Amino acid sequence: MADQSVVGAVRQASTWSIIWGVLLILFGMLAIGSPAIAGVAVTAVVSWLIIFAGVVHIVLAFSAHGAGSVIWKLLVGLAYVVFGGYLIMHPLIGVASLTLILASLFLVEGVLDIILFAKMRPIRGSSWILIDGIVTLLLGGLIYIHWPSSSLWAIGTLVGVSLIISGVTRVMLSFAVRKVTDGPAITAKAA
Repeated sequence: MADQSVVGAVRQASTWSIIWGVLLILFGMLAIGSPAIAGVAVTAVVSWLIIFAGVVHIVLAFSAHGAGSVIWKLLVGLAYVVFGGYLIMHPLIGVASLTLILASLFLVEGVLDIILFAKMRPIRGSSWILIDGIVTLLLGGLIYIHWPSSSLWAIGTLVGVSLIISGVTRVMLSFAVRKVTDGPAITAKAA
C-alpha cells in the first residue's frame, strides 16, 4: 500500500513536470516568433527587478545601525533605482547589456549541465542533460560572436531556444521517471 502511494506521488510530480515542460516549450516558441518583443520584455522585467531591489535597499537602510551604514545603503539603493530606471527609459541599451550577461549565463549553465551529466551518467535519461548543456553552451558562444549587431534578435531567439530545449529535457526526464515507477508497480502486481 505504501508503495502505491509513493508511485502515485511520483506520477503526480512527473505530471506537473511534464506540464511545466510543455509550457516552457510554448513560451520558447513565442519568444522565437517575436524575438525583438521578447528581448525588450526580458529587459523590462530585469529593469523592474533592479528597481525593486533598490527600493528594498532603501527601506532596509533605515534599519541599519550607524549613520555611515544608513548613508551607504541609501546610496546603493538609489544607484539600483537610477540604473533600473535608466534601463527602462533606454531599452535598446538594456538589451545590448543583457545580451552579454545572457551569454555569460548560458556559458556557465552549459558547463554546469555537462558537469551534472558526468555525475548522473548512470541514470536513465541523463543524456538529455548532456544535450541541454551542449546546446546551451553553443548558444552562449553564438551571442558573443554576433554581439552587438544582433542583440535585438539574439536575446529573444536564444532565450526561446533555451526554453524549448529545457522544456523537452524536462518532459523526457519526466517520462523516464514514469517508466522507472511503472516497472516496480507491474512486478508487484504479478507477484
